Amino acid sequence: MWRKIILALTAMTFVVACSSKKKDGEMDAIEVDGGVTEKPLGFDSMGSDSGNIPGLSTVHFEYDQFSLSPEARNILAQNAEWLRGNGNVNLQIEGHCDSRGSIEYNLTLGERRANAVKAYLVSLGIGENRLSVLSYGEEKPLNTGDNEAAHAANRRANFVPVQ
Repeated sequence: MWRKIILALTAMTFVVACSSKKKDGEMDAIEVDGGVTEKPLGFDSMGSDSGNIPGLSTVHFEYDQFSLSPEARNILAQNAEWLRGNGNVNLQIEGHCDSRGSIEYNLTLGERRANAVKAYLVSLGIGENRLSVLSYGEEKPLNTGDNEAAHAANRRANFVPVQ
């Protein structure tokens, strides 16, 4: 009899504990001055690739290049504005490549892309201490196809806000 009661209480405790857990991506609301409640910035693990971080856009590169195109510079200027408006947020800049080239070569190229983006953001007045770089090379493709459109989508630098 006691065994059944203990088992029932344990099961109820487990159900209550699980139902109060937040789902992935849920965040607690924060009360700020004046009693206004707001949700903190969502930190999507896909970063700017996800499109879920308004104001941060991914930049793309030409084949086997790490120089910034005029379009990439315009995107980075907008990202710099976002950073100025979110002074408490740091960014991880992730460099990516398409599947052509060796693993070692693509890791190096991804790092060069991320560093080129970082250098440009610093030249726009963003503190270097707010920016970190990481190269994934070809390891995190957005498009797994084997055509130019897929390759072009994968040659990128995206941004992940970090706390």
